Amino acid sequence: MTPRSGFPSCCLTPRLQTPQLLLCCVTCHAVLCSLVQPGLEARARLVHLPSNRSNQEQGYCETEARLASSLDFWTLSSENLMAVLPVDPVKENYVRKVKNCIFSIAFPTPFKSRVRLVAVSKEVLEDILDLDLSVSETDAFIQLVSGEKIVFGSIPLTHRYGGHQFGIWADQLGDGRAHLLGIYRNRQGEKWELQLKGSGKTPYSRNGDGRAVLRSSVREFLCSEAMHYLGIPTSRAASLVVSDDEVWRDQFYNGNIVKERGAVVLRVAKSWFRIGSLEILAHYGELDLLRSLLDFIIQEHFPSVNVQEPNRYVDFFSIVVSETAQLIALWMSVGFAHDFVPNTSDDERRYKIGNQANIGMFNLNKLLQALNLLLDRGQKHLAAQILEEYPILYYTRFTELFKAKLGLLGERKGDGDLIAFLLHQFWALKMISKHQLFPAWVSQYLLRLKSNINDSDSERRKRMTTVNPKYVLKNWMAESAVQKAERNDFSEVHLLQQILQHPFQKHSAAEKAGYSSPPPAWAEGLRVSCSS
Repeated sequence: MTPRSGFPSCCLTPRLQTPQLLLCCVTCHAVLCSLVQPGLEARARLVHLPSNRSNQEQGYCETEARLASSLDFWTLSSENLMAVLPVDPVKENYVRKVKNCIFSIAFPTPFKSRVRLVAVSKEVLEDILDLDLSVSETDAFIQLVSGEKIVFGSIPLTHRYGGHQFGIWADQLGDGRAHLLGIYRNRQGEKWELQLKGSGKTPYSRNGDGRAVLRSSVREFLCSEAMHYLGIPTSRAASLVVSDDEVWRDQFYNGNIVKERGAVVLRVAKSWFRIGSLEILAHYGELDLLRSLLDFIIQEHFPSVNVQEPNRYVDFFSIVVSETAQLIALWMSVGFAHDFVPNTSDDERRYKIGNQANIGMFNLNKLLQALNLLLDRGQKHLAAQILEEYPILYYTRFTELFKAKLGLLGERKGDGDLIAFLLHQFWALKMISKHQLFPAWVSQYLLRLKSNINDSDSERRKRMTTVNPKYVLKNWMAESAVQKAERNDFSEVHLLQQILQHPFQKHSAAEKAGYSSPPPAWAEGLRVSCSS
């Protein structure tokens, strides 16, 4: 299907948005020993614990339970995934083409040098992982989040997936520098998957070294947390560590290779499956495995879909289409586009801000191509109709969000034009009030506000301040924090982390730093790439 054009639009490498789950996540030592054989290249060491008491036995399922003050009885599990989804029978960790499985077992590669904790999310530790913030000060925590050791119950997995890069099928991609440590079930009964990024080579590393550098990891940490506090679904960042290990990078792919430092981010999400998880199976005709993975995803993450229903894959697709439209509209409402900034790797401007929703359509179309292998003729027709509704879903949500930002109530003819004119004419202008067409737009806007029923300026102002962030993570802000971090000054990382937790509130420190002002002159020609 050819994507429709003509509506405001997102760069998307979609991961399936998943609701909360109630799962048990305790793995016995026998399972670990039977899977991790002596011949396996296990570089990370297992943290030996006094006993294997489950989180439930420790009272972690009590909402009022105490937060853990150490990792002694804190456990993960990979059992829920490995019991249902096939694992690569090859245990050695070397780059290869992998077939007929979902995961490969691979252990993180510890850093050789000193590791330093740069930042940690108190909310993620306490509200998601049931860990007191003081745990982050322990050696055991640093060893866990840097990949030096793994906790009891963890069998590190790397995920096999494929996908498209810049519109071209890239075949097998996979977790080339990430390790899924396992699943944690917290005291609220929520299930979270913990993943290290930058933790060493895997069977999917291709020509890479399996590492991430400090600059990209700072952006990863700050970006994910910023999106969360703006109310946009995202993976979360629990911690960021940096080493003195040398990592060589050609940042702009122009032959200028420089020495940087290796870093690791501990990320958490409800699931790390993505469209490419299904695409790779469809591409290689592994249809039984495609069906098994889909049924697992539906069973675990889409409770509103009956896994016994013949039309379950169509119902699943309907939800993904709707959620994708909602997600892209949300991040477009705060100006998000491909890591918040123009990407110099995207020299064809495929992922420019005006093309975001079209890329969402492209990705959903690729998902449908994978699903079609399991659908009958009638189901294919239904799914195609669902996809055709995507532009309407996106535009409806996009309009709702911007009407709220402008303080508009009710439905009036011309609302869409008012919003479109604002965005098309004034988007990203430094001094919007000086634009020659701005007075005419203001006149139309004020006229529209008069049609708000039972409203006042004070009430409208209250509403608007809750949906228009005072601060968003701009490229120059992240770059300033990165430059300081590379000199071992992490003060701006911490400042941004604090400010971005309350993006709708005015902060004196943020004003002093110029976070609500136009970008400084030094940031005029700032560029980043895929490696950033």
